[in-house]
Amino acid sequence: MLKRTMLFGRKTRVTFCLPLDQPLGVVSVVGDFNDWSPGRHELRRRRNGIRTVSVILPAGVHRFRYLATAGLWFDDETADHVDHQGSLLHL
Repeated sequence: MLKRTMLFGRKTRVTFCLPLDQPLGVVSVVGDFNDWSPGRHELRRRRNGIRTVSVILPAGVHRFRYLATAGLWFDDETADHVDHQGSLLHL
């Protein structure tokens, strides 16, 4: 699930959320906004039963995917669009 919060200027805080009940191990969000670098935006466990990470992004189109333990790549079905190259956000 994605949560968006408009900030000053043309920036948006995007919070990437996943349930803890998925046996994925460590998960990070990787995308064009972090040079597709695994581990830079690792989702952290929260008390409410989910894992999240927030990233501040400029207006525009951003492509991302999740990367879990053992090299498992997957997309976010709540993204604005999902295709063979991953998930898309339109901000």
